[in-house]
Order: sequence, then C-alpha cells, then structure tokens
Amino acid sequence: MNQKAHHPLVPPLLQGDRFALSRAITLVESTREDHREESLQILEQCLAHSGNSLRIGITGVPGVGKSTFIEAFGQLLVEQGKRLAVLAIDPSSSRSKGSILGDKTRMTELAHHPSAYIRPSPSAGSLGGVASKTRESILLCEAAGFDVIFVETVGVGQSETLVHSMVDFFLLLMLAGAGDELQGMKRGIMEMADAVVITKADGKNKAPAKQAQAQFNSALHLFAASESGWQTPVLTCSALEKTGLDQVWLMIQGFFQKTQAGDFFKKRRQQQAEQWFEESVMTALQEDFLAEVAIQKQIKKLKPQVLAGQITPFHAAHQLSHLYFQLKKNE
Repeated sequence: MNQKAHHPLVPPLLQGDRFALSRAITLVESTREDHREESLQILEQCLAHSGNSLRIGITGVPGVGKSTFIEAFGQLLVEQGKRLAVLAIDPSSSRSKGSILGDKTRMTELAHHPSAYIRPSPSAGSLGGVASKTRESILLCEAAGFDVIFVETVGVGQSETLVHSMVDFFLLLMLAGAGDELQGMKRGIMEMADAVVITKADGKNKAPAKQAQAQFNSALHLFAASESGWQTPVLTCSALEKTGLDQVWLMIQGFFQKTQAGDFFKKRRQQQAEQWFEESVMTALQEDFLAEVAIQKQIKKLKPQVLAGQITPFHAAHQLSHLYFQLKKNE
C-alpha cells in the first residue's frame, strides 16, 4: 500500500467534492479486500484533516418526528453558514432494507441544499460493523469540510448506545401526551442524554408539551450530575412552525463552550477513539477467524450438535478457537 502518493479520491474529497466523498464512503462500507486496502489508504490520508466538527447524536421514540426535526433544524444550521452532514445508524437495515432508500426521500429540502450532505444507512451485517463504518464516515465527512455532523438512530434499542459512543452531544427527542413518557423511556437512554427536546409543541400540543417539559425536568434531577458539570436541559420545539429551534442550537453551542473550556470534551473524544480501536480489533479478528475455510466447515459440523444439546456452546467455541490457533501456528 503506497502511503506517499495520495489516493486519487483524497484531493477532491479535501476540497469538499461530494462525489469523491460518496465514493470514499462506499469503499469504506465495502467488504471486498481490494476496497478495504483502498479505504485504509484514504482514511490514513484524511486523518490529519478530521476532528474539527461538532458530532451530535439524535435519537427519539417512534412517531416523534425525527426526520421533520432534522430537516428543520438542519436548515437552520445551513442558513447560518454551517456545513452539515447527516449519517444514520440502522442496525435493522441489513434485514429489512427499509431505510436504505428512505433517508434522502424523507428530508428532501435539506438533501438539495448545497451545504448539506445526507448519507443513507449502511447495510452492514452486524451492529459493530455499522458502528465502525459510521465512525469512518464521520472522519471522511470532517475531512471534506463538514463542521456539524448529525448521527441519527433509525433503529431502536442498542443503536442508541452505539451512537452515544461516537458523538460529543446526545440529543433525545420526546413526545408529549403519549401517556407513558417517563415509564416508556429506558432509564439508560435518559441518563445518556445531554438534552431532551419535546417535539411537536404546536397547536393543541403546546400545553401538554409544557407539562411534559416539567415532568422530564423533575425526573432528570434524580439522576447523578454529569462528569462535565452539565445539567441536562429540557426544551420544547415545533419543527412544523419552526419555533424553539434557535433555542436548541443556542443550548448545544453552550454545551460545547462549557465542555471545551475544561478537559471533558477532549476526554470524550479520547473515549470515542478508544472504543473505535477496541471495536476495530474485534472486527478484524472476527473477519480473519470466519475467513478460514476449516473454521467454516467446523462451525457447520458443531452447530447441529449444539442445537441437539450434545455439546455446550462454550465447548464448541473452545474447539473452534483451538482449531484457529492451530491453523495460525501452521501458516
């Protein structure tokens, strides 16, 4: 792999060329060995140009109007001169293929803005795979000059924890009047949130939104204070009426000013890098392990025995690891 010569995609990517960025992300998402070599070269050459964005994770309960919020909020940012990239994590996309074509069609106005870039979800086979590709996509978007990056959860459950591990700020969108707002939200996700925003605070929903705001404020005071000293605020907004979005952006800017003044922001970035490194090691080992033909054959042989209760999963795994190390020893 030639590290001295620039990969042909790198110079245009660093100039903000969208085609080069899209092609580079496609290479990163590919599982082909030749593409992997190319993507490693591109990532290495872009690394020095990354790290300068505000990484914001956005999640929310079903029906919260996440796409509508991202489009309205995104438009506010690009109108203020920001360059915005929107990336999505959808662990279910490999099975349902549901969001692959949906991302750009649900944010049509923002997708056509020259300062915005929306990337459909990768359809990697595993949660870790999706996370790894999203982290690499963040790096490439930063190198291309995007200064705000939204990482949106499209799936539910484990994806929130993944998004939290790769962003600087985690925004939780909630609905008023759903009845079980507090009970229905996992405590862990509430504790991860750097801010809660009650959406659809317009028309008849204004009063319930204010009530939900008070309820969430009370609930959040029961949680331990953040290491940064930041107290999680609860705001209301209407993406439809474009109200409250300015306050959300001012609040997020306040968070970055506070955390960048101390060492919390730097520590959070280091935690992101550490988790990316650990996941990359595990992914590389898993790929190498499963690429062995002898391992594949042994898995086919052992799986029926595990299902029939003739051997424990632990014993089967131990046999496979022993075989793998024998193969490596004989290479």
